[in-house]
Amino acid sequence: MEFGLGLPIGAPERLLDWARAAEACGFDTLALLDRLAFDNPEPLTALAVLAGATSRIRLQTEVLLGPLRQTALLAKQVATLDRMSGGRFVLGIGIGGREDDHAAAGTPMTGRGRALDDQLAALKQIWDGDVIGPRPRLFAAQDTASASASRSTRRAPAILIGGFAPAALRRVARHADGFICAAPASWAGGLIRTVREQWAEAGRPGAPRIVCQVNVAVGAPETVADARRAIAGYYAFTGREGWGAPLTEPAQIAEAVADYAELGADEVVFYCYAADPAQVEALAQFPASRSAPVNWAGRPG
Repeated sequence: MEFGLGLPIGAPERLLDWARAAEACGFDTLALLDRLAFDNPEPLTALAVLAGATSRIRLQTEVLLGPLRQTALLAKQVATLDRMSGGRFVLGIGIGGREDDHAAAGTPMTGRGRALDDQLAALKQIWDGDVIGPRPRLFAAQDTASASASRSTRRAPAILIGGFAPAALRRVARHADGFICAAPASWAGGLIRTVREQWAEAGRPGAPRIVCQVNVAVGAPETVADARRAIAGYYAFTGREGWGAPLTEPAQIAEAVADYAELGADEVVFYCYAADPAQVEALAQFPASRSAPVNWAGRPG
């Protein structure tokens, strides 16, 4: 099993320290969430900066809010980041469930799922060099011979789907390489089982990649308090006190890792909301072993 770090969003200027420490400690992925109407760094921009400060670690959105973005531009941004990082970018994507984000983008809350389905199909067509409606090819070579050669070697960026609803789970087998499960291990099992069953029913080869998330905070009392404040602010829209509270004890975190391993997770991402990068070294103790990233779904890194 691999391990990633979900980066804190409250101090973007410290993320370079996080990225360098995470790579030095052997973590496999740097992940960043997406909001529009919130005080957080824009994830594609931030991960592009971190790509230049690292050489091995994956860069992953968890999850990018697809319906907020114009599809052709998103395709260009993702393809650029993936290519310039040496194939290290993974597009974790979902619909977004907060009205303020959609209000700020001028996109409707209704029909988000259909919009994402259309967007995912279009992204793959664009990355393959196909014409989408009246738009020109965005990434294909100009002449036929070059286009044929390019098409045979082109690798589309990897895609993971995040969500909880049945429609989101079905989307994995239709459009993606795997599933981002932001649920406690106690009820993640049913979601993961459904994704795997639908993958097999769709006749997809192999198995979907399963990435699980857990909120954590380790270190000094002020670091834990900082994380609790940040999480409370982030999840205030739910109206549920204590929602998303981080695991803070080593035994709790180790147990969560073991539970996700039993569910067959390919990766666990520790989400950190406190800004202190000293947490990176502390969290590196929980993986049982450190290794270079494995090849999955036929993709490097």
